Amino acid sequence: MPLAYVVHICAGSLGLIAGFVALSAAKGATLHRKSGMAFVVAMLTTSCFGMLISTVRGVAPAINIPAGLMTAYLVITSLRTLRPPAEGSRWLDVGLMLLALIVCVVDSAFLLQALANGGQRKGMPAFPFVMFGLVGLLATVGDVRMLRSGALVGARRLARHLWRMCFALFIAALSFFIGQAKVIPEPIRILPLLALPVLTVLVAMFYWLWRIRVRRSLRGIVVVSRLRPAPSIPDPLA
Repeated sequence: MPLAYVVHICAGSLGLIAGFVALSAAKGATLHRKSGMAFVVAMLTTSCFGMLISTVRGVAPAINIPAGLMTAYLVITSLRTLRPPAEGSRWLDVGLMLLALIVCVVDSAFLLQALANGGQRKGMPAFPFVMFGLVGLLATVGDVRMLRSGALVGARRLARHLWRMCFALFIAALSFFIGQAKVIPEPIRILPLLALPVLTVLVAMFYWLWRIRVRRSLRGIVVVSRLRPAPSIPDPLA
């Protein structure tokens, strides 16, 4: 097996484990932060090698390259949300926003081609194009709002971090449990069973978004002070 495949598989496996640990750990606690950083590194690694394999070997590049770009984009922007903006880093936020916009535009074009050909594009179903196109659009809109406001505070800041990390984990879980179902032992290759981890990520994401944005509750989030903005910026959750 080529080295690129080994790195891609190992990093993806580590990313799934670290992601589910971060999802279940107390938010803001040491375990959550360390597993979250491991998830970021693993996802960036598996995304880069996945795109490399897809490009060199022609493995469904229309799906795998946008998936890799979007996963890397989501974890980077989610991590940057929790860190104070560095001087002169606005160009990076603009560049990341343009990356999400490019994924949105390209996948929208692929979707139109799929719809014009009976729901498939070169044998690929339309669903991935819909998903990555929509996520790219939502992410771009969120980036525009952030760039216009200059900073995100309180619930909006936490929600941005939350949904981007969770959706990156959702992409990883979907790619493995559904996209690579053939490598799972046949006795447990049952669609509802394989879909359970994928749906768990979505349920957890919407639950925390509801907690933070609707109920405005920080209960269960440890070390809240690390996530709050400087005292000079009003915090709507204070």
